[in-house]
Amino acid sequence: MPKVETFDKDLALEKVVHLFHEKGYNATSMQDLVDATGLNRSSIYNSFGSKMELYQKSLRFYKKEANKYVQKVLINSSEPLVTIRKIFHTTPEDKVNGCFLGNCTTEMANQDREIKSFLQNNLYAMQELFEELVSKGQSSGSINKKKSAKEYAAYLFTALQGLRITGILLNEQKEFESIVNTTLSVLD
Repeated sequence: MPKVETFDKDLALEKVVHLFHEKGYNATSMQDLVDATGLNRSSIYNSFGSKMELYQKSLRFYKKEANKYVQKVLINSSEPLVTIRKIFHTTPEDKVNGCFLGNCTTEMANQDREIKSFLQNNLYAMQELFEELVSKGQSSGSINKKKSAKEYAAYLFTALQGLRITGILLNEQKEFESIVNTTLSVLD
């Protein structure tokens, strides 16, 4: 008879996300995963599969949580430029460690086809969101029409990725804010 799981998978995934976010895939050992989750190796393998499968599940979990934040921002803001600005603000953990998806892009996109596909889908979804926001802002006059909404969307995604990586190195919140303001000033 198969064993019944007696642990909270989401809580274990949350701990794994923090670990992979902090150390990256290559620097994280199975022992690190055991220590972080409090599970034994066989429980990890039986519940999540290989280290790579666990990493992929942690990326999906992180994206799901990030999407909740973006949805909350969208619900609470009617002005497209304000919404874009809020998306550019990082969580405290992202400020210290960078965006988990951005870090994954730099570490793993060229190493695993499935991860690259996952990251490309994230890129397309974020660019689509930015394009919709820019288009609304252009219609209302709060965002200029010097470039198309699609061009601005590609720019915003690229700038956001770069900012989240650069943000790791910045010590001053004012410096971060200045970069965000300069980046978004092209939309004025």
